[in-house]
Parts: sequence; C-alpha cells; structure tokens
Amino acid sequence: MKPQPAVESGESRLDRVLGRACDARVWAHQSAAVRIGMAGVWLLLLVHEFWRRERIWGPDAPWSWRLAEHSLDRSHAFSVLRWSSGELWFEVFYVLSAAVAVALLLGWRTRTTSLLFLISVLSLDHRNENALNAGDTIFRITAVYLVFTRCAQVWSLDARRRGRAPDTRDRTGVVLWSVCGLVLAWATLLALLTGGWALLLWGCWAGQALWRGLRGRPGARRTLELIGHLLHNGAVAMMMIQLCLLYGSAGWYKIQGAPWQDGTAVYWSAGLDWLEPYPELSHALSSHALTVLALTYGTVLVQVAFPFSLLDRRVKNVLLALLFAEHIGIGLLLGLPYFSLSMIAADLVFLPTGFLVAAGERVVGLRRRLTGGTGAGGAGGGRPAPDARGAEAGLAARSEERSEEGKGVTPSWRASW
Repeated sequence: MKPQPAVESGESRLDRVLGRACDARVWAHQSAAVRIGMAGVWLLLLVHEFWRRERIWGPDAPWSWRLAEHSLDRSHAFSVLRWSSGELWFEVFYVLSAAVAVALLLGWRTRTTSLLFLISVLSLDHRNENALNAGDTIFRITAVYLVFTRCAQVWSLDARRRGRAPDTRDRTGVVLWSVCGLVLAWATLLALLTGGWALLLWGCWAGQALWRGLRGRPGARRTLELIGHLLHNGAVAMMMIQLCLLYGSAGWYKIQGAPWQDGTAVYWSAGLDWLEPYPELSHALSSHALTVLALTYGTVLVQVAFPFSLLDRRVKNVLLALLFAEHIGIGLLLGLPYFSLSMIAADLVFLPTGFLVAAGERVVGLRRRLTGGTGAGGAGGGRPAPDARGAEAGLAARSEERSEEGKGVTPSWRASW
C-alpha cells in the first residue's frame, strides 16, 4: 500500500502563515520600488514647479494663506506651512522637502526620511488642495503606508551601510532623530502642534527612540523587530488592498455612466480643450471610432477585473501591463503627468519579485559598464542586504522552519516572543 500523505495540522498551518507575516523579507523589493518611484515623482514635481511655487503654495498665492487656514480649520488636516505665513518659512520648507525626497529616493536614513516625506506631502497638498490633479490622493495614501514599511532593505544607502558594517551604531541617525525631536518640542511648546497630529508624531518619534534605546537588550529588541516585520507586511498588504479598491470602484462607477456604456467616454475626454497638451494626437485618436470604442470598453474591463486577477499571477501581470499603458495614455492625452506617474509608481507594488530582482541586476550591470569598474556590491548595488535576502531566501527560510518544526524545534516567530 502506498503511504498516505500526511495531513497538515492546523497548528503547522498557523505557524506557516505567521512565519510569512513575520518575515520582513517578503515584499522587500516591492516596497523599495514604491519608495524609489514615489520619491522620484514627488522630486520631479517639486523641481518642475520650482518657478511657480510661490503662485501655487506661497504666502501670496491666489489661494491665500488665510483661505488655506480656514480650510484646514474645517477639515482638521495637517500642514507645516500653517505654522507661519512668512516667505522665508515657505522657501526653507520647500528646499527641505526637495532634500527629503532625494534622501528617500536614495534610501538614506529612511526611518526618519519616510516620516518627513509624509509631512512634506501633507503640508504642500493641504496648503492648496486645488493644485494637483488627483495625483495628491495617491501621494498621500502611499506616503502614509511607506512610514510603516521597511522600504530600504534593498536598493538603498541604508542597506549598503548595514552590509558593510552591520554592527556599527548609527550615530547620524541618532542625531537626525534628535533634531526632529527638538523641532517637535518647539512646535508643541508654541502650540503650533496640538491634538491628534501631535500624538501621532510624538508616538512615531517615541517608538523610534524606544527601538534605539533597547539596542543592547536582545530579547526586547527581537520583540520590537517582530512588531516591525508585522507592520511592514501589513502596510504593504494595505497598500495593495487600497489600490484594488481604487481600481474596482473606478471601474464600477464608470459602468454607471452613459458615455462609458455607449463607448464614447474616451472620445469626449480627448476633446476637452483644457486637457489637450497634444491636440493633434488627441484628434487623431478620436477620429477612429473603433479605437475609441475599444479603449473605452477596455478601460472599464481592466479596472473592474484587476482586483480579481490577483488570484492568478499571469493574468495579474498582463492586466498590470495594460494599466501601465493606460496611465501613460492619460499622461500624454490628458496632460496629467503626475497623476499618471504616481499611479504607476504605486502599482509597482504588484510586480513579481523575480522581475524586480532581474531589473535591479541589469541596472547594476549597466552602472558598472558605464563607470568602467566592478562597482559596489552588496545591497546598495541592487542586491538585498544580509538580513533581507529577498523573497527567495524567505521561502528557503520558511522551508527550513517547517523542517525544524517536524523535528520539534520552535519556529522563529515563536522564538521571538
């Protein structure tokens, strides 16, 4: 008789699920791709609008400081630009916002710069919510989730630093976080930062201070690391859920509109004078009825089907490529580049790990050919740091845990407690 396959017990299944949830190497490349994409798009926006910054967000902008203050009072939103109506305050904040975007793009001290990036996005967006064409929504959503992810495990200066000197104390990070604490104390004492936003920012600062203070206590440090892994995976999962809800709701709302039902929505969108950066291209597209019909129905189909495509990896990859093409078309035909780029950057979270690893290796190889040297290895060169070896290493680790479990060894997530 053939031996019957062993039935997996409920406890072992739970161990496998919790082991995956507590493994920070899961989605390491996806979170890094989103970090690079969103920081790059935000930096591009700040540079592009540099000569118009005062008319958009400055103290003397048409949407005046008083109007913005009234709007913030009603919405209870947060903006550092509310702390002062002076020109110098705005200019310093704008330059620092660009510097924070560069630091996050390079993955430098991301535990601090990811929070500063969120403050930058919220402050400029809430200063004038009429400036950005829908791209501000995805900027805000992604910036919030990036704070809770470990988005610098690969393709970052932090990963390179940990790879070269894993046991070295990060004095620069301590100084940077201390300066942030002094700024928070100053804003709190002057009653510039109050209420829920004060509790939130002080909580983030205190949590990081606790993590640094318990560096010499291995047991407590492992527990905090485990909590960090859970937050990382939970934030990436919530980012995916948010995007699925966005596409699903957009598709179903389109179905209810008559122009989308009769296949003419793309035609009317391409004919808007104030959304025609390239009139010749828009007119060439709208002059072909069959193309307009296919694009209209195809847009609805892709957006409605994408959340369900996550059940099949190959279908998901095909629809993801179609979504990229859709956003590129929106940016070119409707003149909404930052909306399109921000959506593409957020959608990078759905890319397969193998594709991202291969893309990173190609970038490293190209850099080495251009520089004519061997280049810097390790995590900074596109490979995961020793403690974040990517999803493949995560699978190997989980397989090892399952084998150890069969021998009576406690799984790593339990050992952390």
